[in-house]
Amino acid sequence: MVITRRFMLMGTASMAVIGASMTANTVKASLRLEADAESKALLLRMVRVMYPHAKFSDAPYQRTCDAVRAAAGKSIGATLMFAEGVQDLEAAGFAGMDDAAALSHLKTIEATPFFQMVRGTAVVALYNDHEVWDVLGYEGASYDQGGYIDRGFNDLDWLPEPRITER
Repeated sequence: MVITRRFMLMGTASMAVIGASMTANTVKASLRLEADAESKALLLRMVRVMYPHAKFSDAPYQRTCDAVRAAAGKSIGATLMFAEGVQDLEAAGFAGMDDAAALSHLKTIEATPFFQMVRGTAVVALYNDHEVWDVLGYEGASYDQGGYIDRGFNDLDWLPEPRITER
């Protein structure tokens, strides 16, 4: 069989079209997966186990999960990696685990790109949330208000007064 230039170009073009359509269908399927209520609850549970605070309401955690899903949607690779990570959590029965078992499971996957993406995005999104700041008592940045020195840097009312002795 003689392979002509035209045959080679048509074969290459058809494979590109098939590959693009398969990738688009895979991404659409994974985007449906992440919008699923079960996967949202699973991600919320994961973030709560990673950053446990009894005083936090669900709202900051939900906003954090939204930020994680937004980060996962930035590229096709990130979306596929995120979808695979969520599927792995579902397969492991993560939603039904108690907190100790869930934390233990997260420790087994902490080297995966999925975990690293969730951790890296969640830590910034959660602790930059102003509702979290209010609960933790953080007043925010002070550089626009003259710094910390004049804003209570020496307000150590929880320590005893130091003894001052002269020689």
